[in-house]
Amino acid sequence: MSKYLIVGLGNIGDEYSNTRHNIGFDVVFAFAAKHGGSFKVDRLAYVAEVKWKGKIFVCICPTTYMNLSGRAFKYWQEKEKVPLENTLTVVDDLSIQLNRIRVRKSGTHAGHNGLKDIQNILGTDEYPKLRFGIGNNFPKGMQADFVLGKWKKEEIPLIQKKIQQSIEVIESFASIGIDKTMSLYNNTQCDI
Repeated sequence: MSKYLIVGLGNIGDEYSNTRHNIGFDVVFAFAAKHGGSFKVDRLAYVAEVKWKGKIFVCICPTTYMNLSGRAFKYWQEKEKVPLENTLTVVDDLSIQLNRIRVRKSGTHAGHNGLKDIQNILGTDEYPKLRFGIGNNFPKGMQADFVLGKWKKEEIPLIQKKIQQSIEVIESFASIGIDKTMSLYNNTQCDI
């Protein structure tokens, strides 16, 4: 049975829930919920295991805070013996429009502190990522407030639709591989 590690990046604590920076948590929680998984606190992460179409998904949301996500990633990847190419890290991305997602086989951290820590700990940027566009509609000097801010009311229907699209990406990634998944989703935009 093939095994996958699905890593949602975010920060623990109520003050961070439903913020742009926590969209990785939101996607992974929604994926696990769709497939009947429930999370428990375990070493360095909230963890849920789900089975779907003969595959096992170990879903984690690190409890280490965003900037230290690499420890949880590496621990669970090694513990579960998941090949790096069978991991998918879900992360917010300022450089991608709000109505888009992007799937990549590899790629730099692009200034994202969670990805930067994973890259430092793994010693490579050669691991798959699902980048959830959050746009960059903020005044100069207000990036941190924007990223850590809550979604605007009018954005929520689009975000909910993109979360569902991201669940499809995870399923596609495990079913048909990253190359075909990239072809299917990287040039589409999600609209209400």
